[in-house]
Amino acid sequence: MIGARSLPEGGDAGSVDVESRGRDRGRITARSAHKAPRSRSSDRAVVSPSVEALHQIDAWDVPFAAAGVTRAGEVVATRGDVARAVRLASVSKPVAALAVLVAAEEGVVDLDEPAGPPGSTVRHLLAHASGLPFEGAGPIARPGQRRIYSNEGFRVLGEHLSRRAEMGFSEYVRAAVVEPLGLTLDPSGHPGSGMHASLADVLALGRELLAPRLVAAETHAEMVRVQFPGLDGVLPDFGRFSPLDWGLGVELKGEKRGHWSGSATSRRTFGHFGGSGTFLWVDPERRVACAALTTREFGHWAKDAWPRLSDAVLGELG
Repeated sequence: MIGARSLPEGGDAGSVDVESRGRDRGRITARSAHKAPRSRSSDRAVVSPSVEALHQIDAWDVPFAAAGVTRAGEVVATRGDVARAVRLASVSKPVAALAVLVAAEEGVVDLDEPAGPPGSTVRHLLAHASGLPFEGAGPIARPGQRRIYSNEGFRVLGEHLSRRAEMGFSEYVRAAVVEPLGLTLDPSGHPGSGMHASLADVLALGRELLAPRLVAAETHAEMVRVQFPGLDGVLPDFGRFSPLDWGLGVELKGEKRGHWSGSATSRRTFGHFGGSGTFLWVDPERRVACAALTTREFGHWAKDAWPRLSDAVLGELG
């Protein structure tokens, strides 16, 4: 049994199949989850070089803002306080999804086992295809028929993992994601919207999503593959898309126009934004991730500011 799981030497997750990876590292338990976290990553100590585009956040009409850009191996640049924690809102969902995928590799859950309303599975819940509404316990569609963005689905998902793992959801997230990555992220609260984290934490998450070490390459590929292709749906506060492609806990840009990650990001870009004024996108084609945290609720200001920032960052990086 293990506490804060060690990352594989060299991070070569792709050479290990999902089942053997779960056997090799051992099972996360309530006992192991209480061990002390690993040392903090060096993000706070980074002396950020200048990416001029990040200075755009100085003009945002927000009480607080911090933004940064990272490659898989290192932070490229940051602007603002990288250590201040804010509520992530729905940027919590990729963190929760990573924990569920670790659980799937360990055999704690199966992506295709029943979870949620009748006919729904863990996969449906992760991909907003369970039929559950944004809020409220009763399904409003049959599983796999519509892409209905659902905070309720992630609440149900958290309860399901907690039962299967026989430990609290936040405890499991700490042991599966927070401690191995050396984060200060607080996973308590609603599994899909209640976590708090700093820019340094979110950039570390971006690096993990660029070059996975917590899960096998096959598992990561499944995370960013379209789940239940062809489903239409509404991206909250952005409008209806046909289709509204989603992976396992992350939105997939695909062919969407007017996307919050801007026009310069590739169609392979994935990530999430939060109603508290936060975002993280990961572009595997450009091999870069970008994040911004604020303390102003999402609104028209963000629809204008985020794509402009993202396009300027990629324009500067080349």
